[in-house]
Amino acid sequence: MIQYEEDEQSTNIEISNVADWMKFNSPATSNSNDPFLVEGEEILKLNGLGPSFRRKVSRDIQKRFTGTDGAGTQQLLIQQAVSGYALFDLVQPEYNLDYLSTIYEISPYNYAAINAKVSNIVGLGFDFIESRKTTDMLDSIDDEKQLERARRKLNRIKQDLHQWLEDCNEEETFKETLIKFYTDVEATGNGYLEVGRTTNGKIGYIGHIPSKTMRVRRLRDGFVQLLYGKAVFFRNFGDTETANPIAGSTDRPNEIIHLKKYTPKNNYYGIPDIIAAQSAMAGNEFAGKYNLDYFENKAVPRYIITVKGAKLSTESERKLLEFFQVGLKGKNHRSLYIPLPPDSPDSKVEFKMEPIEAGQQESSFNVYRTSNRDEILMAHRVPINKIGTATGISLANARDADKTFKEQVCAPAQDILEKKLNKIIEEMTDALTLKFNELSLTDADTQSKIDERYLRLQVITPNEIRVRMGMVPRDGGDEVVDLQAQAAEIKAQAMQSRARDGERAANSPDNSGEGRNAKGDGRQVE
Repeated sequence: MIQYEEDEQSTNIEISNVADWMKFNSPATSNSNDPFLVEGEEILKLNGLGPSFRRKVSRDIQKRFTGTDGAGTQQLLIQQAVSGYALFDLVQPEYNLDYLSTIYEISPYNYAAINAKVSNIVGLGFDFIESRKTTDMLDSIDDEKQLERARRKLNRIKQDLHQWLEDCNEEETFKETLIKFYTDVEATGNGYLEVGRTTNGKIGYIGHIPSKTMRVRRLRDGFVQLLYGKAVFFRNFGDTETANPIAGSTDRPNEIIHLKKYTPKNNYYGIPDIIAAQSAMAGNEFAGKYNLDYFENKAVPRYIITVKGAKLSTESERKLLEFFQVGLKGKNHRSLYIPLPPDSPDSKVEFKMEPIEAGQQESSFNVYRTSNRDEILMAHRVPINKIGTATGISLANARDADKTFKEQVCAPAQDILEKKLNKIIEEMTDALTLKFNELSLTDADTQSKIDERYLRLQVITPNEIRVRMGMVPRDGGDEVVDLQAQAAEIKAQAMQSRARDGERAANSPDNSGEGRNAKGDGRQVE
């Protein structure tokens, strides 16, 4: 900023640099990046469309107002109104899914909260447990050998299921697919899991489809993906009869499992938790940009330059502005030479550079950004210690927060996702069901004490503990253990309180090889 103080009073104010002014007053442009908003003949350029669908689209976009004797308008009325949503019979989501995918990456607290939920819901892994039908069957078996054979068979089925899930996608593990799938659920409110079948109808592929590329059909008879100029139709999972309305009946579409976060405003799409804290997220973004602008010396000027008793030429003014705005960046200890005219008898020439701010400068809006952080985490219902920031959090409060997070956030989400995925498992076997590993609130030592207490009270069997730990069941482990009798035996052996222990002690010599003296003989002296 340059200010001129002259002897003459002047009310004229000149703006030397109008770059920032023009930037704020430039017309705003808004470009939609929704691939389904293509209009008119651009739809016909898409790949994956069948001949009958192309003819239908051509008839729809060529409709026009007609008069008599073949006369009619040549305006492109229908082409302006018809979009991919209308021609594919799709429902447009309430929020821009591409933008929701973007803010997942640009907002650090939203990014950390989503990753924390994904890690604790699907990132801890999974296992297969016995279904209720299988449990009832095992309880009805009385023969030990038959029970052992049944358990060995269940172990083989479990191993085959793990291997089958890994073979359904050569590029990534099943756990990696679930992490991508559920990241979309938390970031955009919608997740899509693709299921492909072999020629004999069995499931042969399980993969993830980015949610921003998928749309739901109005009749709920499937989904349409538009990516890289190609439209693809998908059926609902379990539907093997719906024909492909885009490519024709000769195509065999894959199936989709759609998981969404419920919202009362829309029955087709879900919304992510960050929508409830969108103001806080936007406030953090603007506060961060303000601090960045400050570091570039755009928010508040560091110096005021005043010239008294003289007036700089236009060329000198340009060089001075250029020096402070451009010449100082990336260069240390630059020198500036400013020639001043000599003093006159009536006036004295003065040139001053006065700093506006002095001392160390910290970032602005720290309290405001902290409040926004808490609002974002509250919308996600994620405790602050789960995102790597645990300042001022006691251990007791952290444990209570983890317990609430596990019971109110992770456990319900795991139950919903397990029901979706067990539809896939049921096509392979009904003996086992998929179960996600839960967030553990106890360490190994505490858990062993709990298991010991349950064993002593005959609440569980040893094999139930071994199965939970991922170990192979052992023979005789399906029966409850009488730990009280074992404890009494151990205590009796330690205290030597039984009758025979007393007799053995009375008859044993005091020293090795020496017998006890007769009663009344006194001590034995060598």
